[in-house]
Amino acid sequence: MSGPDLASGPHLASGALLPVNATLGAVLAVLLVAAVGVTALARLSDGRGRGYARAIATSGVRAAVQLAAVSYVIGFVIRSVPLLLAFIALMFLVAVRTSGRRVTDNGTWWWTAVPIGAGVAPVVVALLLTGLVPLKGIALIPITGILIGGGLTATVLGGRRALDELHVRRGEVEAGMALGLLDREARLEIARPAASDALLPGLDQTRTVGLVTLPGAFVGMLLGGASPVLAGAVQLFVLVALMAVQAVAVAVVLELIARGRIHREGAGGASRGEGRGGRRARRRLRWRRR
Repeated sequence: MSGPDLASGPHLASGALLPVNATLGAVLAVLLVAAVGVTALARLSDGRGRGYARAIATSGVRAAVQLAAVSYVIGFVIRSVPLLLAFIALMFLVAVRTSGRRVTDNGTWWWTAVPIGAGVAPVVVALLLTGLVPLKGIALIPITGILIGGGLTATVLGGRRALDELHVRRGEVEAGMALGLLDREARLEIARPAASDALLPGLDQTRTVGLVTLPGAFVGMLLGGASPVLAGAVQLFVLVALMAVQAVAVAVVLELIARGRIHREGAGGASRGEGRGGRRARRRLRWRRR
């Protein structure tokens, strides 16, 4: 193969993978309609009876609009460090809002900023200080976006599973506190195993990489002309960094739920209506029983 053919190879490969034309738009529309239809027919819904069909439809449309807008915005953002940092801050705020409203409907949703930030910030700072990732939009935005997305997923799964478990097993929480456990300790005993399940998707993805799936970072670098070794190294870094981010996010959101900072009404005695007075009264009751 000649030199020009080699140079054009990656571009031809990426174009052949998914050509942006009317056919792609039609296929996307059919797939979205199929997802909505199956969800509606199967009556898939959350624990509060809210169906996911409408959410899937709106998510698909929003994704198309947002990606189209971001494709243009990034071209300007990568030219200025202040704009770059503002864009990353926007990514973080959207992640907090999304995860928070998934975990709880009350005003404690904003606490989800803590687990996401605690997981993502140290990794990004370490990458910048070591020089592995330069302070440039073309490198920092995708890496940070992947890490924020991983923190969001872990926070949502861990938070929802923990609060669901506390709601279903609130009698066991009360029994633990009646036996002398502190509120935090009783909630941790019940919620920890459920919240820990949020780590399973990341673990399974890492264990099966290269055998079951070829993740996007790996395929994208190959299509961009990188060597398989370099693409594999980058993908390995992404997977390990994601496990670190998600482990921190799950640990922190679990602690916040155990301390009642994030709660739902009536979930394991952690509702806002109970307040500090109720907790003090229970402690006095336990002290008298001793």
